Parts: sequence; structure tokens; C-alpha cells
Amino acid sequence: MRDLIAQAIGDPNDLLAALESQDLPGMHTVHRASDLTILHVVWGPKMEVPPHDHRMWAVIGVYAGCEVNRFWRRAKDPGLQPMGDATLCAGDAVVLDASVIHSVANPLARCTGSIHVYGGDFFAAERSEWASESAAEARFDPQRAVQRFRVAPK
Repeated sequence: MRDLIAQAIGDPNDLLAALESQDLPGMHTVHRASDLTILHVVWGPKMEVPPHDHRMWAVIGVYAGCEVNRFWRRAKDPGLQPMGDATLCAGDAVVLDASVIHSVANPLARCTGSIHVYGGDFFAAERSEWASESAAEARFDPQRAVQRFRVAPK
């Protein structure tokens, strides 16, 4: 899957033509089924999402701009401990295993475009999120996730 996504983001013009390009921030669903979700994610300028998990494998490929992924692990007390980070730039693709907890930021003053593929139903899976690194774990709310993109800077 990683190689397929890397190939797709290698020529963003063809990719965007196939996706009916979206210029505004959003989580645009390309495919959704119980075993696979494909999202066209457009991050607004300086947009950030708090720590969350997926509880399924994921492949993320950036075709324009930059995503900074900060990785976390559960702490003994409520909250999280940092585990490092990875910056994905245009042309980069990465595989995340089902146990990953991460937060994501677009550090740029322009939109970042990416393709996210998940090994399950991204919107229906039981998942967790944290309001911040020191906050207690809470149930992931997919509607709140979608809303973050609606109010993101354009």
C-alpha cells in the first residue's frame, strides 16, 4: 500500500485530476468501507489536530506542502509522553501501525495536501483522542474531527 500511495503522490497533477481537486481544508472521503477508508486530506495553513490514535494501520502520503507528525505514548498519569516526530514533505509516504498515537500540524502558511488510507472504517472505529498532551484520554469524536477542518484557516 505504501508503494501504491508513493506512486500516486509522485505525480500530483494526475492525482488531483482523479480526485476532483479540493482547494479548501477538509477531510474529503474518496472511499469508505468496513475494511478500508481513503481520505483526501487538505490541511489549512498552520492547522493542528490534537493527539489521537487510529487502532488500524494507516498509510499517509503528502503530495503538496508538509505535515509534521508528533508521536506519543500513554503516560502512567492522565496524558501522554512524547516519542519523537517525523516531517512529511511533498513526495513522502509513511506507514503507521495500529498502535500509533500522533498529533499532526501543517507548519506552513498555505494548505498542505495528502492522501490517507486506513485499514478499516476511519469514522466508525472505536478510537481515542486527547485534547492536549496533558489531558486525559477521551473517546474520539469523528464529527469534531470533521469540524476542525471546516473552521480551519483557508
